[in-house]
Order: sequence, then C-alpha cells, then structure tokens
Amino acid sequence: MLFFPNAKINIGLNILNRRDDGFHDIETLMIPVGLCDSLEFIKAKEFLFSSSGIVLDVNSANNICTKAYEILKKSYPLTLLSMHLHKAIPTGAGLGGGSADAAFLLKNLNNYFNLNISNIELQNFAKVLGSDCPFFIKNKPSLAFGRGEILETFDIDLSNYKIVIVHLGIHVNTAWAYKNSKPDSSRSTLKSILTSQPIANWKNTIYNDFENIIFPLYPEIKELKDKMYNLGAIYASMTGSGSAVFGIFEENKIDFTEHFSCFVWQGKTIN
Repeated sequence: MLFFPNAKINIGLNILNRRDDGFHDIETLMIPVGLCDSLEFIKAKEFLFSSSGIVLDVNSANNICTKAYEILKKSYPLTLLSMHLHKAIPTGAGLGGGSADAAFLLKNLNNYFNLNISNIELQNFAKVLGSDCPFFIKNKPSLAFGRGEILETFDIDLSNYKIVIVHLGIHVNTAWAYKNSKPDSSRSTLKSILTSQPIANWKNTIYNDFENIIFPLYPEIKELKDKMYNLGAIYASMTGSGSAVFGIFEENKIDFTEHFSCFVWQGKTIN
C-alpha cells in the first residue's frame, strides 16, 4: 500500500502557559499543505523499515513510523511488514512531516487490516506519538489547543492564494524552542482574530511566538520572512517551531523559483 503523508503550516502560534506535565498549552491554526512524503508497506516475513530522500537522524528502531506500527500492534493482530519511507518534507522545519508519516500509517494500517478503528480512537493512538499527530488523522484545517492534540475544525478558504514554503536547511529542536519560550495568556485569542479579521490584517495581529526565540539566533530566517513581504506577501510567518517560513500571496506572475528554492502550493483543500 502506497500513500503520501502531507505537511502542514501553522497560522499563528500562541504559547499560553507551561503545564505541570512538562508540555505547554498553545493555540494555533494548522492547515494541511501539498508538500508530501511517500510511504509504502507490504507484508513480509520480518519487520523492516528503510528510508531514502532526506537523511533521517534516528535509526529504524526509533523512527516514528516503527513506533506507530508497534503501538497499534499491541492492540491489534498486525502481520509483519516491510516499510519504505521516501522523505521529502524537511525535518526540524515545523512542517509536521514525522507526525504526518505516523498518523497516515495508523490510518492506512486501519484500512489495510480492516480494523474498523474510529477516528477518535486513532487520534488517541496518535497523541501518544506526538502532539501534532492527531491533526493528521482528519487532516483538515483545525484550531489546535492544549499541547496541540485538542482540535476544532475551522472553515478557511485559501484557494485563491499561493502559499510559498521555503526551508533554509536549518534544523530547530522543538523541545529546546519550547524550553526557551515566554508564555503569555493575556492576548486576544487567535480564534477571535481569525473569525473577525481579513487576511490583509493578519500581518499586524497574528504572530508565531517562536519567532522571538529563533530570529535572534538565526537572523537569516527573519531576512527570509522580510523578503517575502518585500515580494508582496499578504502574510508571512515561520511555521511551528521553525525553521521553515511560508508566505501567502495573491495570484500574480512572480516566478518564485527565481528568488527561492521553494515549494509553491495553490491553497486548495487537501482530500
């Protein structure tokens, strides 16, 4: 079975407070985008995991796909599989690629073995693997709360815009970024801004709190965001804990590949 886990971007990311369990409460809007990995599995005589494309910084036993298979196998009679992941979504970029791989694997194992696991149950399995993983079970634009696992589907239409995603090859450690964050729960909620203001206002009202931590350390990421605005972006931001940056552009004749090594996506709903 072959499938294509897609990335996500975050529009706004408010870090609200530190929790007693070591995590942070956040508020963010996550939107699936068309940049994809490819993941395939077949039945085998022994469990195997291999990968190609972007080099992963973990061995096969600790890869999140292996963990997703093992967590499901504890509750359901899965046969042994050989899996291959071709990695195209940059790692340490805030694009959720690893989380997507794990969530899509859970969904497709459910279908392949006719396990009849509900989406709610799949999300419960997914949240053990990572805070972003439950989002990719439904894979629809969603407001995320808690540590990212509490989801509320949000109706947003970006089909008239182009989303340009650029990654400079800088790897940001999410745990480090959260550790150095300064939570603030006193602001207007992201939901209230999104439901009351047009995209043209987002530049001055919607922020990613991780930028305050990452930009001083990597000024080239801020320069990239500034360049997107200079090229006419309506809104630009780092996504997640970084380091990828995206810009939302109206339809225009800019050849973005002249300015960036980038992925350009027409903002249509992912099916």
